[in-house]
Amino acid sequence: MATFEGVNRSPLYLQVAGSIREAILSGQLGPGDALPTERELSESFKVSRASVREALRALQAQGLVSSGGSPARTVVAAGAGAHARDALVTLLRLNGVRVDDLMQFRAVLEAAALAEAARHRDHLELAPAREALTDMGRPGIGAEEYEEADLRFHVALVRASGNEAMHLVMQALRAAVARHLLDHLRGQADLPATLARLTTEHAGILAAVERGHVSRAADLVRAHISAFYGEGSVG
Repeated sequence: MATFEGVNRSPLYLQVAGSIREAILSGQLGPGDALPTERELSESFKVSRASVREALRALQAQGLVSSGGSPARTVVAAGAGAHARDALVTLLRLNGVRVDDLMQFRAVLEAAALAEAARHRDHLELAPAREALTDMGRPGIGAEEYEEADLRFHVALVRASGNEAMHLVMQALRAAVARHLLDHLRGQADLPATLARLTTEHAGILAAVERGHVSRAADLVRAHISAFYGEGSVG
């Protein structure tokens, strides 16, 4: 059966932007690295300087590059990872992904991540989760402070899996539902009792990870998310 290669019909500036983006994403260019000048890029890509300028504008809009002090010089942005996370949050919300779909995905993701974290049992990586758990147990803690500590707790545990893809997606998922969680906490009739229960669940999850109980860690976090979401939100 005959095969054919597709014809690249995208504008030149998008092709230039794509090549530079790939160099950034692959690590050939790191945060703070200066790109070649517009003239040098024009010569390398064999395109006009106008096309190069359009490409750089597109990359700047994506948060991948920023001005480096000279109009003709551009550097790789230091916060490119945060922009990527924000872009994923925007994609989820603009496409109207339902909260229950996000939470189902989150339960699957966290269960898998915590199983890996329990296998690794890296106590240094788990330190931020312990600190967050301590903050959750402070007397008189409010909904806003608890939500922030809850975020740090769950993200730290996912990061302890050693899987950076899971870590990045987890950050985006939590950001996408943060307002939903906070509103639910604020609406609790007995907030101290709810927070005490959630903290006890968090303590059990962390203990399972620290002790290397792979299946239990996954089961506990899955039940934790599903139970609180069943009340109208997530935990």
